[in-house]
Amino acid sequence: MARTKSKDSAGSTANIGFEAKLWLTADKLRNNMDAAEYKHVVLGLIFLKYISDTFEEHRTKLLSGLGDYAGANPEDPDEYKAENVFWVPGESRWSHLQASAKQPNIGKLVDDAMVAIERDNPRLKGVLPKDYARPALDKQRLGELIDVIATIALTAASEGEKTHRSVDLLGRVYEYFLTRFASAEGKNGGQFYTPSCVVRCLVEMLAPYKGRIYDPACGSGGMFVQSEKFVESHGGRRGDISVYGQESNATTRRLAVMNLALRGIEADFGPEHEDTFRRDLHPDLRADYVLANPPFNDSDWFRKDDDVRWQYGVPPKGNANFAWVQHFIHHLAPHGMAGFVLANGSMSSSQSGEGEIRRAIVDADLVDCMVALPGQLFYSTQIPVCLWFLTRSKGADAARGFRDRKRQTLFIDARKMGTLIDRVHRELTDADLDRITGAYHAWRDAAPAVAYGDVAGFCKSATTAEIAAHGDVLTPGRYVGAEEVIDDGEPFEEKMPRLVAELQAQFAESAALEEVIRANLAGLGYGW
Repeated sequence: MARTKSKDSAGSTANIGFEAKLWLTADKLRNNMDAAEYKHVVLGLIFLKYISDTFEEHRTKLLSGLGDYAGANPEDPDEYKAENVFWVPGESRWSHLQASAKQPNIGKLVDDAMVAIERDNPRLKGVLPKDYARPALDKQRLGELIDVIATIALTAASEGEKTHRSVDLLGRVYEYFLTRFASAEGKNGGQFYTPSCVVRCLVEMLAPYKGRIYDPACGSGGMFVQSEKFVESHGGRRGDISVYGQESNATTRRLAVMNLALRGIEADFGPEHEDTFRRDLHPDLRADYVLANPPFNDSDWFRKDDDVRWQYGVPPKGNANFAWVQHFIHHLAPHGMAGFVLANGSMSSSQSGEGEIRRAIVDADLVDCMVALPGQLFYSTQIPVCLWFLTRSKGADAARGFRDRKRQTLFIDARKMGTLIDRVHRELTDADLDRITGAYHAWRDAAPAVAYGDVAGFCKSATTAEIAAHGDVLTPGRYVGAEEVIDDGEPFEEKMPRLVAELQAQFAESAALEEVIRANLAGLGYGW
């Protein structure tokens, strides 16, 4: 059964120590700059600090000349590339930039540093931001920001962090800052960020231990990062998974490339940014796992009526939901599995042929599990969403430990779960994720740690025939029923008189308070 270690006692990522303190400092330096613009300023510098620190760490080993590094030349770029470390030329090293942080030309120095890194590392060509010299960017604040980022390892140490390697911490800071920028940008934040608790739920349900992982709407790459974390936390190796992605927004694609490079994950994002429906950059890919959070209810999308992907029906021009679903199915390997986020309407809509497409998918026995999530999880929308889990094969699979679940689908209603972390945002805790993923693995696995059983109001295993009887609607609430009410043991004939007596006492108290208020108002000359 898939599990990851708890991050803290509350199971929440709302407050995670030194990252939060760094954010507060960096955000003060933002001044009046728009969050969408400032995001690239900050994240670009964090990435620059990362590759410089990684370079210096390896350079120290080369300079020592010990063991395998005997006779190594610390100024030979090939020594670094052989270890999958980016070569950082002298003018791009963090020590050089920090020493010049107070200079009026610091913006041009950072731009020159980014250009030099791209020149010497083809993998990063066209990825790094190079507009730090623009007049609108306050150079004094830029220098102060460089000083803030330089303190990352020191700040972590003061918080009692067990690991002080800046290259490890910078990845955490990058991820945390992505979250905060998504919150600051509100609706637009959803274009590049999926809440980590939702990503964790998808990843822990599918448990991608090994194989090809594909996200055709990859945003800033969160699905890939969480998949890599999952593999490593379960004793696997980073090389056990290969990553394929596509992103239509050029600046968001750059965030993804940097995000994965921060963790040493090599990914194939195709040669450039591109719309998945206009031009599929991985047409021949058949993935073991598809993980995605595509745009919700997109009405402005490109449709080719005779597209080979429309195996279950031509999706309507006014909504791309089932275009995405069929794109995912098209790219699944024979035993492939997909987990993705969609708007709730996808579970029940019958407009413009969507009901027929959903029926065809259900009839093909592709729907493995449906999860209804609570509202307020996303920065881009307050509406509740759902998770779809599809699979090409529901037969028994001894190699993966799956039981035979042909013509069966699990429904999970998690709408009442989650904890508010601020006035408008909710988060699934570790306990919530354990309950959701635990139910799925107990249902799917041939030898689960805990036997599966339907739970009224939460989960229900339904047959394809039952789904057909409900008009092929996939809303979990239709199947799980009402939560059982705990009987308090008090007979009705005793409870009702007691409740009526309590109500009468409250009416009397209310009338007395009303008289006091009237008297006070009369004393102020406002009686009536």
